[in-house]
Amino acid sequence: MTEEKWGQLRNRLLKTVGQNNFTTWIEPLEFDTVDGGVAVFKVPTNFMGNYVSQNFADLILHELTMSGEPVQRLAFRVAANSPARSAEPAVAAESFGGAQDDLAVMTARVAAPASAAGKDTLEALQAAPLDPRFTFDSFVVGKPNELAHAAARRVGEGGPVTFNPLVLYGGVGLGKTHLMHAIAWELKEKNPHLNVLYLSAEQFMYRFVQALRERKMMDFKHLFRSVDVLMVDDVQFIAGKDSTQEEFFHTFNALVDQNKQIIISADRAPGEIKDLEDRVKSRLQCGLVVDLHPTDYELRLGILQTKVQQQRETYPDLRIADGVLEFLAHRISTNVRVLEGALTRLFAFASLVGREIDMDLTQDCLADVLRASERKITVEEIQRKVSEYYNIRMSDIIGPKRLRSYARPRQVAMYLCKQLTSRSLPEIGRRFGGRDHTTVMHGVKRIEELKLTDGQIAEDVEMLRRSLEA
Repeated sequence: MTEEKWGQLRNRLLKTVGQNNFTTWIEPLEFDTVDGGVAVFKVPTNFMGNYVSQNFADLILHELTMSGEPVQRLAFRVAANSPARSAEPAVAAESFGGAQDDLAVMTARVAAPASAAGKDTLEALQAAPLDPRFTFDSFVVGKPNELAHAAARRVGEGGPVTFNPLVLYGGVGLGKTHLMHAIAWELKEKNPHLNVLYLSAEQFMYRFVQALRERKMMDFKHLFRSVDVLMVDDVQFIAGKDSTQEEFFHTFNALVDQNKQIIISADRAPGEIKDLEDRVKSRLQCGLVVDLHPTDYELRLGILQTKVQQQRETYPDLRIADGVLEFLAHRISTNVRVLEGALTRLFAFASLVGREIDMDLTQDCLADVLRASERKITVEEIQRKVSEYYNIRMSDIIGPKRLRSYARPRQVAMYLCKQLTSRSLPEIGRRFGGRDHTTVMHGVKRIEELKLTDGQIAEDVEMLRRSLEA
């Protein structure tokens, strides 16, 4: 096949796979030869050959056949000018199942110090902004977050790695990112020469794809394996993105082998992140996994009191009436960011109109926020509350165990989910370990029956309902 013919075929592939896929995966391919019915392509890395063979081999083979080429299969060979070894053998597309081992071999070779170019890139990555407001001093500690705060403090002290990784998880606005930034600030203050790399999972994926596109995978690997502390925020973003998970997995292993600290945040527990590979879940769960619970009233009030002191620096003459902070702490209960934003708006509005922050002004100024913050009970909250009430682990509520000591609380939780949320039965079943909707129907019906005949169950359900609606 001539280069001209390959160029025409590439144009057809561009129309089929789209510009992004073409630029990332097809354009770097270099046609080499057709020999014995095998079309051989040069690729920058074994990883790229693996990905193309799994995702685009059938399409390329079809186009080759339609253009009259006598090709039965594809093979990929690492190009001689690639940073990888030039002696890599060609690997047939249909035999790429063992390419995981090839990538592991490539990863093992990356043991040398980072190049000068890699260090420049590292400095650019470290320049990613850390919010100066997010320090340990400004973090308000309460019962829902005291364990997460203590664990973050321990990591921030530096010294020997005691648990690796540290995984912080919880809903939006509960303080995960605040603690991540606080750890980074603390580490930088105690040891300015430490390579602390903080970035979001989205940034990790972007730099990975960029490295593939620019054929700089070895620089990428050098870069991420040369850090002393790796911090990845919102790791749930890589779920379902197989290539990024593959590289994240190997980066994780390489750093752990070097006894380097890893800190991860996510919006839910690793085991509950859909489409996250089992081996990645397993790695994340091998350290300390800490939950930041939804805030309670006392913690929200403490946060508001701290923020009022900060607002006093800008608005020293503004007065705030008794009961306003208590009212806000009670009404805005799901998201600390919304709570802080509401207080900021209150101070700004009161300053503009020249009034005291009293209850009337609060309700007028924050009418939309108060409406949007009406209590919404979640399935996860119900599961947690029920597990605490019955003194069992949340994983037992979700898990497969059928012992009565687990099955009855599970049915109570299913019943409360049906009564207090708008989730459908199939949705509830999925949140209880992927159970079928008929199992949820049976659980709900069973609790309805027991409420009429078992006084203890009726009391348990009522107490839990009141606690959840409080």
